[in-house]
Amino acid sequence: MQLGAFSISLAVKDIQASKDFYEKLGFQTLGGDIEQNWLILKNGDTVIGLFQGMFEKNILTFNPGWDQNAENTDSFTDVRELQKQLKVAGVTLTSEADENGSGPASFTIEDPDGNPILIDQHR
Repeated sequence: MQLGAFSISLAVKDIQASKDFYEKLGFQTLGGDIEQNWLILKNGDTVIGLFQGMFEKNILTFNPGWDQNAENTDSFTDVRELQKQLKVAGVTLTSEADENGSGPASFTIEDPDGNPILIDQHR
């Protein structure tokens, strides 16, 4: 099962303070908009998202169709197919993508410890 690019989305209290901290660790801005309270930062192949006021918990995030530079991959498994495969495997979804749709979509699951996992396709 190919889930795509991996990142962790951090629910931060002060996006500027978090940005400053992670820049000291060598992260550089890859995308986002600090005025909208979200940024994507990268250090090597490691990607983190900073999100202020958007969700309560940190989230493990996978992006089907993207590599670690948020560039389109040649081939990928559509988010709706991943969702079907996980349902067949007995994984409970906490939100679902429209299985009849196409293009960008997402769904969420939780691991056994309650950690949220977002499968978020942008293409």
